[in-house]
Amino acid sequence: MNRRDFSAATLLGTAALASPAAHAQGQPVEGQQYVKLSQPLPVSVPPGKIEVIEFFWYGCPHCAAFEPELDAWARAQPDYVVFSRVPVAFRAEPFTTHQRIFYALEALGQLDAMHRKVFYAIHNERLALDKPAEITAFMTKNGIDASKFMEAFGSFTTQTRIKRARVLVDGYKIDGVPAIGVQGRFYTSGTMARGNGKALSEADFLIQRLHKT
Repeated sequence: MNRRDFSAATLLGTAALASPAAHAQGQPVEGQQYVKLSQPLPVSVPPGKIEVIEFFWYGCPHCAAFEPELDAWARAQPDYVVFSRVPVAFRAEPFTTHQRIFYALEALGQLDAMHRKVFYAIHNERLALDKPAEITAFMTKNGIDASKFMEAFGSFTTQTRIKRARVLVDGYKIDGVPAIGVQGRFYTSGTMARGNGKALSEADFLIQRLHKT
């Protein structure tokens, strides 16, 4: 999915101000490889911690391909980095159903075990996972109690988390996935960084920038 639009004038103006020093030091350039939000967002981490969020959609092939590299990166982060994922919904369906799958698995404590399996089912087994019958069959096949899953799937808690996800997506102005938000202040993506792996390098740069302040 495409990155958000920036006017050529804005990009050129930012680059003109930032690029000579940044490029000389091999650093990313604000407005090109990452964006600083004009309105910082509140974070859900204690003081001294840095919140990093991956925005994704289970139906996105780029997110599926990115997952192993992202997971390894997240596990290698220092203890002051708090990493989480937020599923997006650019339209009602199947996005909202996939959000519900994510939050139901999280509520049941099955997210670590099932997250990649959901990607695999959609992109390798060609399951849409957008209808209750298919979803419950998939969960049962993977050893998850279908009735408990569907209870979590339709719960008030799941709906509340979906609303919070919408606030974060709107606040970061996410219009493409995968994307990475850092501490409610910065945003980068594979499109901006010219590669998902490079987006992780931009995230590292932003994390260290915040950690030093």
